Amino acid sequence: MQQLASRRGEVVTWQTLERRVKDALDLIELAQAEDDASMGPELTAETEALEKQYDKLEFQLVLSGKHDKEDALLSIHAGAGGTESQDWAEMLLRMYLRWAEADGYKTTIVDRTDGEEAGIKSVTVEISGDFAYGYLKSERGVHRLVRISPFDASKRRHTSFALVEAVPDLKSDIEIEIRSEDLEIDVYKSGGAGGQHVQKNSTAIRIRHLPTGMVVTCQNERSQLQNRETAMRILRGRLYDMELKKQEEEEARLKGQHVEAGWGNQIRSYVLHPYKLVKDHRTNHEVGNAEAVLDGRLDDFMEAYLRQTIGETIVTA
Repeated sequence: MQQLASRRGEVVTWQTLERRVKDALDLIELAQAEDDASMGPELTAETEALEKQYDKLEFQLVLSGKHDKEDALLSIHAGAGGTESQDWAEMLLRMYLRWAEADGYKTTIVDRTDGEEAGIKSVTVEISGDFAYGYLKSERGVHRLVRISPFDASKRRHTSFALVEAVPDLKSDIEIEIRSEDLEIDVYKSGGAGGQHVQKNSTAIRIRHLPTGMVVTCQNERSQLQNRETAMRILRGRLYDMELKKQEEEEARLKGQHVEAGWGNQIRSYVLHPYKLVKDHRTNHEVGNAEAVLDGRLDDFMEAYLRQTIGETIVTA
C-alpha cells in the first residue's frame, strides 16, 4: 500500500504539471489573439515556476536507486587529531542540519558522543523525507578541512578529517537478515555532557554484530525498547551499505578500477586559509563561498556528483 501511494503521488505530480503547462499555453494563445500585454508578468512568473518544478522532477529521475526514496541515517565520525577533528565533525553536523532544514527534511539526533573539550566524536542523525538517502549518499566519504586552528595558541594552520556515512533507513527486516545469535546487546545508562546521567534507569542500547564486529549505539529515546528498535534500524542500514560497497568494489575490480577506502582519499576539501574554497575531488565542482557551503548550501555538489554517477553508468553499460 505504501508503494502504491508513492507511485500514485508521482503520477499525480506529473499530471498536475502537464495540466498547468497546457493552461499556460492556452493563456498565451489568448493573450496573443487579444493583443493583451497585461498578462505578461503573470505568464512570466508561471513559466519560471513551471520550469523550476520541471527541473526538480527531472533531476529526481536521476535518483532511481532501489532505496533512493527512503529516509536516511547519516553518521559523522571525527578523524585522528583530537579536539581539532572533533570540532570539524560538529561543523559538518551543523552543515547537514542546515541543509536538511532548507530542503524541508525532518531531523532527529539518535546518538551523539561529545568530545572532551569541544566538538563531537561521533553522531548519528535520522533524516526523514522523500529522497533523503538518494541525495545524502553523495556525501559518503572523508571530508577534509584546512584552517587556522582556533585551539592553537600559535595560530598555525591545521588539517582535519571526518568520515561521513549515509545509509538508507530500512524499516523492515526484508532487505537484510540479522540473526539473534549474531548479536551481543548491552544496556547502560544514557550519559550527557560531562558524564552526567540523563536518567537513573538503564535505557541506552549498544549492539555488536559479531560476524562483522560492527557496533551501534542509541541513547536518544527514554524507552529501552525504542532505543533498541532505532539501533537495529541503524545496524540494518549499515549492513546493507557494507554489502553494497562490496558489490561496487567487485564491479570496479572487474572494470580495472582501483578502489581503496582510507583517510587519504578525501572526497571533498574545505579550505578556509590561506584562501577560501570548497572543492569536490570526484567531480572537480568547486565554490569560492565556503561559508555558504558550511551553512548548508550543498545541492550543487550533490547534483554534480549524482549526475556524473549516472553518466558513468550509461557510458559503462
